Amino acid sequence: MGKLFGTFCNNVKRYPNKVAIYCEDKTMTYSELASFVDKLSALMVKYNVKYHDRIGVLLPNNINFIALIFAAAKMGVTIVPLSPTLPPIAIDKAFRYANVKHIIGTEYSLENLNKKDMPYIDGLWLNTEGRLGSVINFEDEQFEFFEQYLKDIAITGSEPLILTMTSGSTGSPKPITLTQNNKYDRAFATKELYNVTENDVVLAATPLYHSLAQRLVILPLLLGATAVLLPRFTPMLWLNCIKNHSVTFTIAVSSQLNQLVDDSISPFLQEIISLRCLVSSSALMEDHIKTALASKLNCELCECYGTSEIAIATSINITESKEKYKSVGRATPNVDIKILKSDGTFANAGEKGEIICKTPLLFAGYYNLPEVTQNAMKDEYFCTGDIGVMDEQSYLYFVDRKKDLIITGGINVYPNDIESAILQLPSVKECIAFPYPDQRLGEIVAVAIVPKTVKINLREVKIHCANVLGDFQQPMKYFIVEEIPKNDMGKMVKHELVKKLTII
Repeated sequence: MGKLFGTFCNNVKRYPNKVAIYCEDKTMTYSELASFVDKLSALMVKYNVKYHDRIGVLLPNNINFIALIFAAAKMGVTIVPLSPTLPPIAIDKAFRYANVKHIIGTEYSLENLNKKDMPYIDGLWLNTEGRLGSVINFEDEQFEFFEQYLKDIAITGSEPLILTMTSGSTGSPKPITLTQNNKYDRAFATKELYNVTENDVVLAATPLYHSLAQRLVILPLLLGATAVLLPRFTPMLWLNCIKNHSVTFTIAVSSQLNQLVDDSISPFLQEIISLRCLVSSSALMEDHIKTALASKLNCELCECYGTSEIAIATSINITESKEKYKSVGRATPNVDIKILKSDGTFANAGEKGEIICKTPLLFAGYYNLPEVTQNAMKDEYFCTGDIGVMDEQSYLYFVDRKKDLIITGGINVYPNDIESAILQLPSVKECIAFPYPDQRLGEIVAVAIVPKTVKINLREVKIHCANVLGDFQQPMKYFIVEEIPKNDMGKMVKHELVKKLTII
């Protein structure tokens, strides 16, 4: 028994009747969740799921997904979770690449998949909700007869537990391998960083196929605390969930927090009294968002920086470090951050370069991509692809994504500088800056703006840019758009819009 599943089992013995998980209108105690995990494990053994097999997962945020994570840890198998809303062609591409042999989903996510089109998935097809022909339906199984199938498996912790599927700029899958020990160590690093205990109620409000939500449900179950899983995010659902379940700790993505300071939502923030610590992740919080949240929430407000490959690498308590307001903090314990210049040397304080990180929480590599994994490393440091700068007190400041850099006439322009300036205007809701092809300069600065009102005064925008940006930073092309595409984490998907706008 590995330490991840073993620690959960110890908490089942310590707190059998304590609520382990809330999700929507469903609740499970530790003993009930353990029983559910046993049933899933037994069913998988019955249908020939073996150690190290990979299971494709098409589940929404629900208790079944959480139980599956621990069943996979118990059996030493790997889950490959995807958004159940993806089209069949995208699901097929990702599952083929990850060598998926089994699939677990719901009636909704499985009904559009054709077994004949996916012959490589020749193992278990399991539907966890409702009934569907040609697959195994969970509710039809008689679990009291499954004890004979259960076996003890020697788990070392090095077994891949989750392949988190990402896509590079080419759209090709780049699965991030996270072992059982990765998930265990990352959970306890979060525990130490934010003082999470068995008395906390921890909220996960992002998709469970992403590593952040996985950590936020694994963490409380390894501590004997209570996890709360939000099926989907809206500002009012998030606020009501915290009030109704007395949530004390959560990590939210910055795009979610941006929505909380909307005029229609902001007044309700003061009703949140149980929350002791709120952490922002995924992308930089804008200054006015930090100010608004800090003034209305009576809790610690923190911001962290990290990636799926390295977990949390820096953190800052905004409420205690107001003089470092624009920083994403210092390196967390046992983590070393350096800034690498383009000439291969390390930057001094105040010099920009790529953020690289040495951490014990490093992922196990990109699945089936040894060269890509090797190229992402410099000695023992992971190269994040992010541009940053450190000050003399070793506080890190995020500048931009390296691949988003605009080089106009040989001068580097950082899109985040442009976007931050334009977002100061009250008439602008969202904005992205990007390179636009130009025969003379190679590329010029272009911006796409989502206005708050039906009409926007572009002359006002241009005058503002002239006043607050350098000559080399001035946008030369402006596009007014209705929306900027976003993924399920609420992050802007720049490349989709840029591809449309740069066709010339």
